[in-house]
Amino acid sequence: MKRRLVDVLVCPDCKEPLGLEPAVVDGDEIMEGRLTCPDCQRAYPVRAGVPRFLSESTYAENFGYEWHRFRVVQLDSANGTCESATSFSRKAGLTADDVRGSLVLDAGVGAGRYAETVADWGGEVVGVDVTHAVDAAFANIGRRPGIHLIQADIFALPFRDETFDLAYSIGVLHHTPSPAAAFARVAATVKKGGQLAIYVYEAAGLARHFSDLLRTLTTRLPREMVYVASIAAGPLYYLYRVPVVGRLFQTVVPISLHPQWRWRWLDTFDWYSPRYQWKHTYPEVLGWFWTAGFSPLYAAEEAICLRGVKA
Repeated sequence: MKRRLVDVLVCPDCKEPLGLEPAVVDGDEIMEGRLTCPDCQRAYPVRAGVPRFLSESTYAENFGYEWHRFRVVQLDSANGTCESATSFSRKAGLTADDVRGSLVLDAGVGAGRYAETVADWGGEVVGVDVTHAVDAAFANIGRRPGIHLIQADIFALPFRDETFDLAYSIGVLHHTPSPAAAFARVAATVKKGGQLAIYVYEAAGLARHFSDLLRTLTTRLPREMVYVASIAAGPLYYLYRVPVVGRLFQTVVPISLHPQWRWRWLDTFDWYSPRYQWKHTYPEVLGWFWTAGFSPLYAAEEAICLRGVKA
């Protein structure tokens, strides 16, 4: 944790500023210590360089497991590609010029793939995750200048309203108990004139009905079993590429068709393991933006990706 982060954080309960009591400092990072609220007397630990506003995740435990198992698979600096940067630009409709010099919220940072892109583009990013995925993110990018990481619930964010110039949540809201409520909480942290970009799953296509049926089983299995079973996406890729037959299989038992096998394994596990996986329509998600006071100004060809500006 960098000292600069104290300027952004508040107590999630009473929204008062927090005091910092560092115990172990390593260079620019406070590795151990605590944050205290003088108003409500709450204390929040800093462990392994990350402020912790909850002890355990309550609904997304599989993602902590996932991002430790696949910590660097999607990280551009580790895999030598620009795939995550390209994905972020496409889904959020943002460029380096949009991000540079902005204070940015990453709501659902995972292992840090998009936060790395934002930092590369000159933004100062605060990455939040409800799970211990933040530890994977800290190992990946946590010591970089301009990157801050915290463990907190999206429904109890330790920020005042209208704190951030820009916020995004890519592939996260649909994994919460209430995507609309999660959206509203993230939207509240954006300043007037600021922007919010999201990506959520679309309620369309025949394949989703088959995969939803399969998920009634896979979400009840031990996550380790789903993790091992998902490796089948590696060799099955070649069968799924066969015309007609592959299309049938992809409808009935969808898997990732990413050309890199570890990415296929990750994406397939990501699809079948989460407790929550809601799908949405464009009118529904547009309603979230309008209700929160945002005017939508970007929609990607890939559904559902929207970005709006706060009036």
